[in-house]
Amino acid sequence: MRKVCVVITARASYSRVKSVLFHLARRKDVELKVVVAASALADRTGRISDVIERDGFHVSEEVSSLVEGDTSLQMVQTTGLGLIEIGSAFKRLSPDVVVTIADRYETIATAIAASYLRIPLAHIQGGEVTGNIDEKVRHAITKLADIHLVSTLNAQRNVISMGEDPRRVFLTECPSIDIAKNIEHRKPLDFLPFDKYGGVGQRIDLSEQFLVVMQHPVTSETELARTHVANTLAVIRRMDIPTMWFWPNVDAGADGTSKEIRRFREFNEASKIHFFKNMSPEDFLVLINNCSTLVGNSSVGIRESSYLGVPVVNIGARQLGRECAENVLHCGYESDDLEAAIRIQMSHGRFKSSRLYGSGNAGFVISEVLATAELTTDKKLNFR
Repeated sequence: MRKVCVVITARASYSRVKSVLFHLARRKDVELKVVVAASALADRTGRISDVIERDGFHVSEEVSSLVEGDTSLQMVQTTGLGLIEIGSAFKRLSPDVVVTIADRYETIATAIAASYLRIPLAHIQGGEVTGNIDEKVRHAITKLADIHLVSTLNAQRNVISMGEDPRRVFLTECPSIDIAKNIEHRKPLDFLPFDKYGGVGQRIDLSEQFLVVMQHPVTSETELARTHVANTLAVIRRMDIPTMWFWPNVDAGADGTSKEIRRFREFNEASKIHFFKNMSPEDFLVLINNCSTLVGNSSVGIRESSYLGVPVVNIGARQLGRECAENVLHCGYESDDLEAAIRIQMSHGRFKSSRLYGSGNAGFVISEVLATAELTTDKKLNFR
């Protein structure tokens, strides 16, 4: 029986791998181990380990590696602490293969630890192009990884062009789309977010048009994080449209973003904005699937929203260079431009569903690769 260890380090990572866990847990030839670390254990983003357990998956190890703070130094320290603690977890669990997800800074600790311990490493969502530090992290993990589970044809070409053995680069599509496929029929909104998740702010009317906002700090522009979110808050308040706003990721600059949100709430108690820490991956996508427009800079606007056909306004450079479907309208931070972009997308309405990132079967395909692919850390075949 093959022991597969999946490491989840952030809120978004669980959404990206949940369908993979589902299929791995049901295989008789796989022993699934789940390690939860870094910001996935943080209360400020809803403590994802609790969500994972509620969904029926056993968490094998919790690794406390998050160093709280608002600067790039804390990202360095979190990565360093994660390298020590995650490596120790691997020694205890003795996995046959480790799975790491995407491109957040915490994930490179997983990749380095597995590599030095000579444990084969599988990487989900490599080969993609984006802005800020995620770009470097993603490509560094590609060179450390032994099995590549990519989402698009371009990503597959990129990984192979980096010198990776084509026989170990699998075009599996994106597992995030699996959840989108499972909830696309849930219209109109079939739960009350305020009753189920609480949040902060007035209860607002969701029977008509409403917005969803998820805006993270850009780690290469941390000194502007507070200004960026202040601009968006001012635009949303001025537009006076019911809005569901989600707390940012734990990145450098997140404290500035969070402080500005708190300041806004103090002086705008009667606004039509309700703030949430987190929701289950399914409920979050149901909310997005029923909104008029998704605003911000989250990859959910690029991936799941393209499949669902949700209009998206992508702000700034965080997703710079990522493959996009026609549902995404890019804009800068200037207030008038942002408001105009939101109104354009709201007026357009739904877009045709795109299969750019997949058709909703990636979890099964990835589980099959992880259970049956040859496992080796030998890369001699890649030398030209």
